[in-house]
Amino acid sequence: MNTTQSNGNQITHKPLAGKVAFINGGSRGIGAATARRLAADGATVAIGYAASTAAAEALVADITAAGGTALAIRADAADAAALADAIDSVAARYGRLDILVNNAGILRLGGIDQFSLADFDDTVAVNVRSVFVASKAAAAHMGEGGRIVNVSSTNALRMPFQGGAVYAMSKSALTGLAKGLARDLGPRGITVNNVLPGPVDTDMNPADTDFAAALHGLMALPRHGKAEEVAAMIAWVASPEAAFVTGADLAIDGGFAA
Repeated sequence: MNTTQSNGNQITHKPLAGKVAFINGGSRGIGAATARRLAADGATVAIGYAASTAAAEALVADITAAGGTALAIRADAADAAALADAIDSVAARYGRLDILVNNAGILRLGGIDQFSLADFDDTVAVNVRSVFVASKAAAAHMGEGGRIVNVSSTNALRMPFQGGAVYAMSKSALTGLAKGLARDLGPRGITVNNVLPGPVDTDMNPADTDFAAALHGLMALPRHGKAEEVAAMIAWVASPEAAFVTGADLAIDGGFAA
């Protein structure tokens, strides 16, 4: 249900009113910006987090103070059982689940001669397996109009520096997963898409480093993106306006892969 609310002389459209969203990896960076945006658009937002309890609780307080509805729920993306249980508990609490945003991710860099098997397994567990686990759990509660949005990376399309092979592989895997799940869930009216950010100013990839400056030289728009810009695209993909978009890789990378 979409609603329009009047605030004095200002009319505010709430395209996600009545929807319930779970954000896997929602306490910081792109995840936090997405939580704020989906809540502002009317959704009830469950913020999944692994360790950042203070950040998650502060985010809930901010959203609540702004008139939204949110809760924080601890769920380590690398723990399949905990992640599935968290999603099930949110659906049970609110009686539905409409939107899943798979944002949890880790970045570990190194050449193949340095990259450990443990780091490889951790990367796959968080960047790939958790997306499958969360999507499987969420899809069980979704009906017509359900949305699964994976936060991938422009490095799925282009890896122009050394040491990023495993990270790029993990994000490329989401392309195949989203296309396959789009086929599986399409008959139920559920869409599955990937959003591919380029360099975004977050704790993981701050904009004021020498590495950031090198990245800008690879881009059509020579700057880091803002978490709010990525959140805006995620919100659109999650909205009724994107009902005919599924199985897609949607880049928001300042021309990094152009």
